[in-house]
Amino acid sequence: MSIYLCNNQTLRRIKTKYYGHGKLLLTGEYAVLDGAKALALPTKKGQKMVIKRTTSSDLIWQSLDEKGKVWFESTISLFDFSALTTTDQKTSEYLQKVLKNAVRLNSEFLSQWNGFKIETQLEFPLDWGLGSSSTLIYCVAEWAEVNPLMLYFKIDDGSGYDVACAFADGPITYLNSQDEVSYTEIDFDPKFKNNLYFIHLGEKKNSAQGIKEYLKAVKQKQSMVQSIQSITDEILDTKTLSDFEALLEKHEDIIHKHTGFEKVKDKHFKDFSGAVKSLGAWGGDFVLATSSQSSEKIVEYFKSKGFPIVIPYQDLIL
Repeated sequence: MSIYLCNNQTLRRIKTKYYGHGKLLLTGEYAVLDGAKALALPTKKGQKMVIKRTTSSDLIWQSLDEKGKVWFESTISLFDFSALTTTDQKTSEYLQKVLKNAVRLNSEFLSQWNGFKIETQLEFPLDWGLGSSSTLIYCVAEWAEVNPLMLYFKIDDGSGYDVACAFADGPITYLNSQDEVSYTEIDFDPKFKNNLYFIHLGEKKNSAQGIKEYLKAVKQKQSMVQSIQSITDEILDTKTLSDFEALLEKHEDIIHKHTGFEKVKDKHFKDFSGAVKSLGAWGGDFVLATSSQSSEKIVEYFKSKGFPIVIPYQDLIL
């Protein structure tokens, strides 16, 4: 489905539907900020955005959650992208930043004062931390016809791996160093994926706050980066669950050593028979658990600890 805008006798085709995948960071949390190659996993669940032309001269924005319930609404001025009406001022300010920077990258974007209704809908709960912001940035970048990573770096101080996941067709390695920003789609499909589970900790970790805590705590960055990059390379070649678990535990030990952050297994799951690894900022969102036990026992264990959301690898990862 497309709409057409006519300006000075020029007919331009505008795409009206956009979609970005969510993300999880399997290796490289924190270290990716300092140049370590990371292994990132796009998720099957993401966010879609639909654009409809209107007769108004404003943007009518409506955001829906995974159940189709409206969680944010705003009427946005095309003059400066400020909120004329809004249900959440903080979300409006973030949206204004995204739209303003999209225009800075493409001065033709929204330059004709045509009004639109924009509807976004998540396919995962807002508090899951799978990338409600990164998928939004990607969708807006596609609408504005600008580079998604360039838009991201005008808005955020993170690595950008999450935006790369939004448009990837499968697992990627991601590098953000002083010399380059690059991503490579890879064939990562572990034979032991039936032994991998994602557990939601019930807390949405603020990524910006997590970065601040890391920058304040980290010691011997270069040593950490080299160690984590080595683990990423080894994981790509791992054939057995036991080797994979050993690398995950080594990864946790390295981040703990260089930051002092408490390992999630020590905090919540000391008696778990298998590996448990944080994904992204420590202390919130999802962790990865590995075990050769039956899925029923895995679910029962984490429920008994107060974490009922347990998702098999193949149900979540693209």
